[in-house]
Amino acid sequence: MRGSGSVLAVLAAVAVTLGFLLVSTAVPAQAAAVRIMALGDSITGSPGCWRALLWERLREAGHTDIDFVGTLPPQGCGIAHDGDNEGHGGALVTDVADQNQLPGWLSATRPDIVMMHFGTNDVWSNRPTATILAAYGKLVDQMRADNPDMKLLVAQIIPMNPSTCGECGQRVSALNAAIPDWAAAKTTARSPIVVVDQWTGFSTAADTYDGVHPNAAGDQKMAGRWFPALTALLGTAPTTSPTPTVSPTPTVTPPAGACAATYRTVNQWPGGFQGEVTVTNTGTAPRTGWTTSWDFADRPISQSWNATVTQTGSAVTAGNAAWNGSLAPGATTAFGFVAAGNGSPAPAVSCTAR
Repeated sequence: MRGSGSVLAVLAAVAVTLGFLLVSTAVPAQAAAVRIMALGDSITGSPGCWRALLWERLREAGHTDIDFVGTLPPQGCGIAHDGDNEGHGGALVTDVADQNQLPGWLSATRPDIVMMHFGTNDVWSNRPTATILAAYGKLVDQMRADNPDMKLLVAQIIPMNPSTCGECGQRVSALNAAIPDWAAAKTTARSPIVVVDQWTGFSTAADTYDGVHPNAAGDQKMAGRWFPALTALLGTAPTTSPTPTVSPTPTVTPPAGACAATYRTVNQWPGGFQGEVTVTNTGTAPRTGWTTSWDFADRPISQSWNATVTQTGSAVTAGNAAWNGSLAPGATTAFGFVAAGNGSPAPAVSCTAR
């Protein structure tokens, strides 16, 4: 009996020692990747190559801890990327809301962030703006029921000019004009809604292949608009998007000419806002660059995209990025920023072109 007791004591000591070793050598769990869902119709899927370009930009900027999620698989593009998505060709956001399709997609993928570009087919089907916004609201409620800390990027959708719908362009304009107020009323500190302007400066003639769906140029523009808004949510966002390859600047610079700049507040939340400035070449000759300036007293800018922005006290100067300085007569481009304070009153923005 004494021998058995000694054996048991030894085994117990060994077990304790092994347990200590197991605890001491355990590898700390790594943080889970941020799960991002791209939600919409065929502009998001089929094949939605802006998603591939966005994935590339995020990886180049150091955002390797991300996971694009969705119940739909990749659909091509010839670019290696995480292609999972929720872009359902032909879908109406009003139908998705009425038929409660989103909760199943959410439970299968568990996103932390949703990028939503939705409503093109609703506009084409002449669904009223108020009905589309009500569907947006229902989807947001379903997202928050699945994840109370859901972060949302909601697009002002790209313009459309299909040959079979002469009124679609104005309907898109009406929807996009209503989205910022809807977002401001629906956003919360825990689950913010950021409006991403995919509409301004997007040309159905130059940036789509059929008046509706983006071509290669359109995909580049869409990725460029999503990038700064998404990186702001991911943290440590670059102040500008990575600079794509551009043609060398011509050695002959046209004489200075006229340009105009207009400001608008895209979104407002307690303590901050998202602003946008649109630059237009109002002259008769092409321009290779532009600079804007305005006064922002007590409104410090924390992030910007599609322009090089500097602020000294209340004085703000913003110059073109490498890829959006060239403007043909009548052409426009836009840049955005996030600042503390209130978006109103709107500043008077001056513009100089070269």
